[in-house]
Amino acid sequence: MDTNVIIAIVVAVVVIAAIIVGAWWFGKASKRSMERAADEVVAKGGVKLATEDAEHAGNADADQSDHAEANAASAGEAETAAKAQEPSATKAVPATGETSASKAAVETPESAGSRMQRLKARLSKSGNPFGKALFNILAKDQLSEADWEDVEDTLLLADVGAEASEQLVEELRNDARIAGQSDPAEVRAALKDKLLKLVGTDVDRRLNADKEGANKPSVIIMVGVNGTGKTTTAGKLSRLLVSEGKQVMLGAADTFRAAAADQLETWGDKVGVPVVRSDKDGADPASVAFEASAKAKEENADVLIIDTAGRLQNKANLMDELGKIRRVTEKNLPVDEVLLVLDATTGQNGMTQAKVFAEAIGVTGVVLSKLDGSAKGGIVISVQKELGVPVKLVGLGEGPDDLAPFDPEGFVDGILA
Repeated sequence: MDTNVIIAIVVAVVVIAAIIVGAWWFGKASKRSMERAADEVVAKGGVKLATEDAEHAGNADADQSDHAEANAASAGEAETAAKAQEPSATKAVPATGETSASKAAVETPESAGSRMQRLKARLSKSGNPFGKALFNILAKDQLSEADWEDVEDTLLLADVGAEASEQLVEELRNDARIAGQSDPAEVRAALKDKLLKLVGTDVDRRLNADKEGANKPSVIIMVGVNGTGKTTTAGKLSRLLVSEGKQVMLGAADTFRAAAADQLETWGDKVGVPVVRSDKDGADPASVAFEASAKAKEENADVLIIDTAGRLQNKANLMDELGKIRRVTEKNLPVDEVLLVLDATTGQNGMTQAKVFAEAIGVTGVVLSKLDGSAKGGIVISVQKELGVPVKLVGLGEGPDDLAPFDPEGFVDGILA
């Protein structure tokens, strides 16, 4: 074989071997370098993890310490509350402004006279369709039988009642100012006279607490079904009596509705009236009424207002409970007044409620709430005719002073405005 060929083959083998060895060495070096880098990353990560673990451990210790302190505080509060409840099932909450800066400042209620003027103006602007519909029919030149039927229908829709509606129509038909051709002023005068006669202008609508020789304390029990605004009315009535210079106390005998006592206490705070209430929900209402009457007698208050639970008229056992509240209260003080709160918008449903309450506890007067803007203003006439007791107070708004003594002339003027 040629020498040059052999030399070329040897050189090629050496070069190939050198390449293989170099590649192997380079790969090994790279692997070591990567392993060192990985070790460094792991080492750094371990330090970081160790640091975070230490921080978490510290936070966990702090949280555990905080929880322990919170549990200790809660236990202390529970023990304090339990001790506070041990002496009595009821408590008298003092008037605002004496001991606690966190409660609202005592407000000055609007006077009774100012309320009557303002509420009369509001009623005349309420857009009550009852009087307007009657006037529009009666102001026609000649009234047909169909017109008189429309008059009676209007009265019935306004919840004047069938008997009273028939009586009013008969009197209007026989009135010379309406029977013949007449001007609107005469028609309005005739209609006003007849409505005033039905509403009653010679009825004593004063609260018994305002009458001469009234008992002191004079006890008022508020009754009515759920949703009529009974508790709110009790609070508004306390404001009205305070505006007349009376010393008032409230008794929260509605122990079934969880927020009722708190709601009454809020009213008491605003006007500076103490509230006797139970420390727990579901307490015996009669026991609260008994404690309230005893407290009012002890402090020689002028008026005690007892709020009772709203109850459906078909619940005989709950009606019996109302009788029990009255009997228990009268062991300390005579009950002078039982006010039935009716929603003026309920119409004849309100009449059904009124009759049952009258049988259960003996109603002495009616408070009509939500009278403004109602087409059912005739409930004033029908409720008095059915029960034989007067409407004494009316509510014409949601404001704290939107409760006033009922004024027959103001009411009739309002619905005919």
